[in-house]
Amino acid sequence: MFQEMGISPATLKAVKNMGFEEATPIQAQTIPLSLENKDVIGQAQTGTGKTAAFGIPLVEKIVKEKHHIQGMIIAPTRELAIQVSEELYKIGAGKKIGVLAIYGGQDISRQIRALKKGPHIIVGTPGRLLDHINRKTMNLENVETVILDEADEMLNMGFIEDIEEILSKMPSSERQTLLFSATMPGPIQKIAERFMKNPTVVRVQAKEMTVPSIEQFYVEVQEKNKFDVLTRLLDIQSPELSIIFGRTKRRVDELSEALNLRGYTSEGIHGDLTQAKRMSVLRKFKEGSIDVLVATDVAARGLDISGVTHVYNFDIPQDPESYVHRIGRTGRAGKTGMAITFVTAREQSYLQVVERTTKRRMEKLKAPTMDEALEGQQKAVIDKIMATIESNNLQYYRQAADELLRNHDAPTVVASVLKMLTKEPDMSPVKLTEEKPLPNRNKKPQERRRYDSNSGGGGRKKPPLKPRSGGAKRSGGSREGGGGFKSRSPR
Repeated sequence: MFQEMGISPATLKAVKNMGFEEATPIQAQTIPLSLENKDVIGQAQTGTGKTAAFGIPLVEKIVKEKHHIQGMIIAPTRELAIQVSEELYKIGAGKKIGVLAIYGGQDISRQIRALKKGPHIIVGTPGRLLDHINRKTMNLENVETVILDEADEMLNMGFIEDIEEILSKMPSSERQTLLFSATMPGPIQKIAERFMKNPTVVRVQAKEMTVPSIEQFYVEVQEKNKFDVLTRLLDIQSPELSIIFGRTKRRVDELSEALNLRGYTSEGIHGDLTQAKRMSVLRKFKEGSIDVLVATDVAARGLDISGVTHVYNFDIPQDPESYVHRIGRTGRAGKTGMAITFVTAREQSYLQVVERTTKRRMEKLKAPTMDEALEGQQKAVIDKIMATIESNNLQYYRQAADELLRNHDAPTVVASVLKMLTKEPDMSPVKLTEEKPLPNRNKKPQERRRYDSNSGGGGRKKPPLKPRSGGAKRSGGSREGGGGFKSRSPR
């Protein structure tokens, strides 16, 4: 329990207001260590509560009266930086902690003005942080805590040199460093060895690498049939909110447009969208005005949206880590979720690598037929009708119902209602450019880490592997750069 960790009443109240009741495993292990000023390596997936795991002790150590930067979080994408800053803002609400998000694409003069107000905590992407450091618009000499969030993703995106330069320019004698990463490849281990002091490792066991509350399936499908299979699954499963992942920006754009053409409410996010557009899409998705979000891996990295019931991997991920991050968008906060991965015949080796790495076998799902999709729609409508009957709030409709039954027999009336409410299969022609299948995978997973050159933004140097082309959906995030920032100046 949080009460047993020595957390201040103000922070306890804020945590309670955020809906936290019991600490997750990563929080229970990390918070006490961090409060003791120990360096920590947290090997944990998204959706495990790691932001609060480092955010609560960070807020606890902030001295409100000192108007300078005391804590810094380095995140791979602007979306994650924004979300982390918002959560820290909530955690620190009782203590009136100033939090500022710094990322590329925003007018830098506006950020400089905000920095002059003396925020206590900075959350930023590597490129923009380094820009401010080199301009001497950001003073690091009082930073006592630095946190690397999703370090393996920053490696994938080519930010390692930036991170090393940032850390090398910070005071090291009294600095506490926390590093969070789903995996620990060699370059990340070297970062830890160079910049951390006897870190305690908090590790998620392999059996926990994917959340048990997520049902995982795969569908064998030809590339040309993917879209029809997807729409049939959407019709049968009727997800409340779903995210569909593709491999390239072009894929996202085309898939989002095709879904809208077939009558679904869909929008996409990827690195070519403006920050304003990206935030608009995410807001509509959170509010439920669109129910299908199409995204690239990088664009959706770090998204924390409650209520996502289904994740569809329209294009199979190129590495197991991406798979884990993708499906982690559902099954959050103890809720159940479903993840379905489309696999072509030539991509079976990628499926096997994912299963081997996550130690979790996926169940094969038969591609539904058009008739099965129609039956699924009818079942969903019947379920809604039954729920309405059970609500027993029908008095205003009985007179109209009696009139219908005087003129028509009951089966005809019910069949008409089913037909009216059922979304019948739509075979409107759509344009989807076929993506090339991934190359045969003969090397071990750790030897094939990827750099997605099609997802926008990035660091100064790519990892020492050649980029591969691929596809993704129309989702609006990119690695670096973008619109405005959220800040709260200390009072």
